Amino acid sequence: MEPALVVLIPLGVVLLVVLAWLIGTYNGLVRLKQHVTESWSNVDTELQRRYELVPNLVAVCKGYASHERETFEAVTQARAAAIAEQGGVASQAQRENELTGTLQRLLAVSEAYPELKASDHFLELQRELANTEDRIQAARRFFNANVRDLNTRVQSFPSNVVANTFGFKNADYFEVTTAAARSAVDVSLGER
Repeated sequence: MEPALVVLIPLGVVLLVVLAWLIGTYNGLVRLKQHVTESWSNVDTELQRRYELVPNLVAVCKGYASHERETFEAVTQARAAAIAEQGGVASQAQRENELTGTLQRLLAVSEAYPELKASDHFLELQRELANTEDRIQAARRFFNANVRDLNTRVQSFPSNVVANTFGFKNADYFEVTTAAARSAVDVSLGER
């Protein structure tokens, strides 16, 4: 066997292994990026569901508490801003946090109206909104898990070399930033 072939065969095998690793790493990054995109679509679907519930909730509340106009307008404006948001995940999260805050104020207003709290239609809307909020949180957790996986691959060596070469970037988490959502629940058991 010629000496040149003795050197070229192992070199060719090494190049094939490196090429296979590059292709596998690139395809893995593409797959993770698609998971992030798909999971954001799921979050968006659940947010749309909430957007559709909000006008019904406001309409029911208006019938009982017509002088709470400022609260109703705040909810309506926050909903419109959240729907219109075309920015990235971080700006959408900010709009969603604003909408959540106004919805909490709306539900607090309902506490002052016993006849509203007893309304079957209001109770059903409130249950549906709570169910939707749970679904949003589940979709958000799934999205953030996919973001974590992508960001880990983008930042970890040696896959970060492939990520930087082909322009893969870290994705933003969809984070809750409202103080009410982060604050501890106050549990009072009363005194004996």
